[in-house]
Amino acid sequence: MANNATKIETGADYIASLRNRKLKIFLLGELIDEPIDHPIIRPSINAVAATYDLAQSNPDIATALSPFTGERVNRFLHIAQSPEDLINQNKMQRRLGQLTGTCFQRCVGMDALNSLFSVTYEIDEQHSTNYHKLLKDFIGMTQSKGYVIGGAMTDVKGDRSKAPHEQADQDMYLHVTKRTEAGVYVTGAKAHQTVCIISHWLLVMPTIRLGEADKDFALVGAIPVDADGITYIYGRQSCDTRSADGEIDAGNAQFAGQEAMIIFDNVFIPQDKIFMNGEYDFAAMLVERFTCYHRRSYVCKSGVGDVLIGAAATVAEYNGVERASHIKDKLVEMTHLNETIYSTGIAASYQASKTRSGAYLADEMLANVCKHHVTKMPYELSRLAQDLAGGLMVTLPSEADMKHPEAGPLIKKYLQGRADIPTESRVRILRLIENMTLGRNAVGYLTESMHGAGSPQAQRIQIGRAMQLEYKKQLAQALAGIPTETAAVLEASIENYFGRVFAVKSPESTK
Repeated sequence: MANNATKIETGADYIASLRNRKLKIFLLGELIDEPIDHPIIRPSINAVAATYDLAQSNPDIATALSPFTGERVNRFLHIAQSPEDLINQNKMQRRLGQLTGTCFQRCVGMDALNSLFSVTYEIDEQHSTNYHKLLKDFIGMTQSKGYVIGGAMTDVKGDRSKAPHEQADQDMYLHVTKRTEAGVYVTGAKAHQTVCIISHWLLVMPTIRLGEADKDFALVGAIPVDADGITYIYGRQSCDTRSADGEIDAGNAQFAGQEAMIIFDNVFIPQDKIFMNGEYDFAAMLVERFTCYHRRSYVCKSGVGDVLIGAAATVAEYNGVERASHIKDKLVEMTHLNETIYSTGIAASYQASKTRSGAYLADEMLANVCKHHVTKMPYELSRLAQDLAGGLMVTLPSEADMKHPEAGPLIKKYLQGRADIPTESRVRILRLIENMTLGRNAVGYLTESMHGAGSPQAQRIQIGRAMQLEYKKQLAQALAGIPTETAAVLEASIENYFGRVFAVKSPESTK
């Protein structure tokens, strides 16, 4: 990986840091020489660049004081030291959603670092390892350089009915193929990986609970994006080639997300970049803590939702119907849904608890409630936006037709809405709604909202585990006059419940 002499601080610095790397990337059947210059890839680079520029324009929410370097660093590289840190993450995420209208891709790395911080601390406690110090050294290095971290958790999985070690082809899960004194070699694949080819480092992690026979799959390590033995296969997105067709047809020409599959073929990880190596009993803890952080990170969708609400209101105005009561009612409903996403996510951050490592972990119940809302509400927001947009959103002529000397004037005449609004403005806002609800950025706003950080059933399982049903039954039985447990036992249950919801736990109380 190219060694940056100075810290990456601005979007321009970041874009420059990606040039001239020799990555093996396949896209549309071709090897890509320079990703920065590819029209399909560049919008996703611009979205990540926005995370640096926000840190310059709004350091209060997008930077934090690092305990490792003593300097202010980009919040995507910061370990949360308080509930306020987590709340500011959410404010930053919503703002970036507003600015880009898409997935800006860095949340997965931020949540990976935070979950690993507490998990490595507890692995060291139990196994007398040195992972936590190595991780802190790595975090300090990434902060001093201003790197982008990609978190790689999701394996391709193969036969879901079988454990990793039972797979007919064990490459379905990333695993250690060779151990040496210098480090380990890994082989396998990670799927659906946002930001991967435009990161500087990848953090590979196990994706499921593991058993003793799965020790070779219990591996966490940091790998340079351009390490030998890595191949990237870029994922197709709906309408992605419109990025090369024209600015108007793209809908959101400047920003987009990206996903790729990463193939690892005996990739080397040195000992000082390994943060779990066979401690299978901590794989489940890592997955659960990562998803706890990441599920409340989906407040970013409320920022994207702000853009969609604004687009829906704009198209109603351009059509001259903004004063109609049913139009106002639909916009109110969209706002209600959007704020529900945000409120549950930020509440999960506000009610965080302190882990033994000193890092703060979001409230598990509310984090899962947030993400479960996200699996549903963006779809309804999109339905309402399409309702307000009308059928023209999907039957518009192309940008090339609009620019044609004969067809163009006809389009401008017959697709006029309000006389004082240029036809092109009406077309642009319709294309934006199409982009967000059907096109390229619907990948991040809809399908990713469904399956990212675990599909809906994963949240329902966690909500079921945390719902404290026995305590709630005792409440009902006591008020109904049904003989129940002693007052002392019920009082203890109450303290346990409110301890989860309100108290900031001390390190001692989590042991």
